[in-house]
This record gives sequence, C-alpha cells and structure tokens, in this order.
Amino acid sequence: MESVRTRTGVTVEVMDLHFQGRSRLIASYLIRHETGAIIIESGPGSTFGGLELELHRRGLTPADVTHVLLSHIHLDHAGAAGHLASFGAQICVHPQGAAHLAAPEKLLASAARIYGEENMDPLWGDFRPVPVEQITTLGDGAEIAVGGVCLEALDTPGHAEHHLTYRLDDICFTGDIGGVRLQGSSCVIPPMPPPEFVPERWLQSLDYIAAQRPEYLAPTHFGIFLDPQEHLEALRRGLEAARQWAEQEVPEADSAETLQRRYTEWLYGYALEQGLDPADWAGHEAINPAWMSALGLRRYVLKSGKSKRE
Repeated sequence: MESVRTRTGVTVEVMDLHFQGRSRLIASYLIRHETGAIIIESGPGSTFGGLELELHRRGLTPADVTHVLLSHIHLDHAGAAGHLASFGAQICVHPQGAAHLAAPEKLLASAARIYGEENMDPLWGDFRPVPVEQITTLGDGAEIAVGGVCLEALDTPGHAEHHLTYRLDDICFTGDIGGVRLQGSSCVIPPMPPPEFVPERWLQSLDYIAAQRPEYLAPTHFGIFLDPQEHLEALRRGLEAARQWAEQEVPEADSAETLQRRYTEWLYGYALEQGLDPADWAGHEAINPAWMSALGLRRYVLKSGKSKRE
C-alpha cells in the first residue's frame, strides 16, 4: 500500500528509501499540510539521496519539509535528520534523544561498537548534528499541529527508552516498537538491539498502542498494514518466544558468538513457522540482523538475572 487516507481526509504517502539498494526495508512517511510537509522518520544519512528523489517525484524538495518526527534516534530512523535540518526543518524527538541529535558522538561510537567502524559509512552515511534551536522535544500526549494537521506523540519504550509512536487520526506510526514486517507477509519480528531492550516495557507499549484502536499500523520496516490487532498479537508472541528462548539459552552459550549463531538458527525456524516466505529472510537480516538482537537478548538476561538454567 503506497498511501492511505485517514478518517479526517489526511493522506499519508509511503516513501521507500531503498536502503542498501533494496526496496521496502526503510519507509519515510510523508504528510502534506497547508504550508509544506511533515516527514515521519528521516531514514539514515546513506539514503538521503533516495529521500530527495522520493520528494522530487512528488513535486517537493527538502526545503518543503517543515517538521521531521522521529520515533527514536537509532541511525536507520534518524541519521538524515541533520540533513533535513540544514534545509530548515524542525526535528521532533523524545526528550531523552535530543542531546544525541545535537551532539551525536556518543551515539555514533555506540553504533560503531555494534556494527564495526569499517561498516558505519557504507551502512549509515553521514550523521550531521542538529542545531539545538531546531530540536523540539515531545512527551507523552504532546501534539504537533501544523498547517491543519495534528499528530499526537505516545511514549512507547521497550525497543529503546526514548521511543515515540505517533498517532494521526486512525493510523499509528510505530517506528520499531511495532516490529519488522515486510509487505505481503504475516510474520512480525521484534528488533531487539542493546542496550535498552526491555520486553516487559515493550509489551506495555503494545497495550498502549492497541488502546488507541488504530485502523492502520505503519512501522518503519515496512509500510502500512490494515490488520493492527493481528499484527500486535503476532508481535507479542514473537517477544514472548524470544524471551523464553533467551532465558534458557543465554546461560548455556559459551560466548556471544555462539549465542548469535544459535539465535539466528532459532529465529529463522520460528519465522518460517509464523509464515515467513524464505525469500524474505535476506530482507529481514539486512534491516534487523538476528546477530544484533541476540546481543540485546543476552544483555537483558544477564542484567535482569532471568534465566531458566537449573
């Protein structure tokens, strides 16, 4: 689905950023208003050229973007925010993410420890700082009203402590708290990177989203879905299954590398059981690599002391 019209007549357009040359992995959502446009998720710096192209295809330029609403500051969601700020956009983010937009050095160093310094530029490109005066922080229930369009921010931690979901009429833009689901698939996989993955908080956030009674869900990975309750329930199952697996397996693994290998094997089998087309596995691994979630699960289990080892 490339666009949807909300119950009050606002059109939401899906812009495919073609991450790593692949289609339908990272979405940026476009909402036009009376004096320009709002974008939900900037995508990484490495896809800013693709974002410009998608805007031009729709008769717009980056200078027409007045506001960028970020679900959180991970590089695949927020990396190009500074690029858009350089054209004048106001960048909206959770209060706990604001400092990292203005001074991203710690964020980039953390990402480099996970992905490897040599992979940072090919994957994520340039992360430009956002001027402090162009950062707007949003708490739970805060509204962004511009040009006849009004969105509400919902505080939804679990994937990251600084994660926001945005509600516009009957659609919720769920960032990563809504999981990863490729178009044409019923399989929803939770991305669980360190250091802030907390499944208990995540499940509470899913209840919060469900309480909004949305007609549509729009996760960043990827696109708009018309079955929100089924989607959220599939995600709950995935979180519970991964947590149970990790509580059993983390104490048994002799290294992080062993755990990563075992989790990748387990997740592939689980995803097939949930209806994953094997042809979609490479796309999931490109945007939500199992080895990274294994590290998040390992940190969670070791930090919380939750394990099922006798």
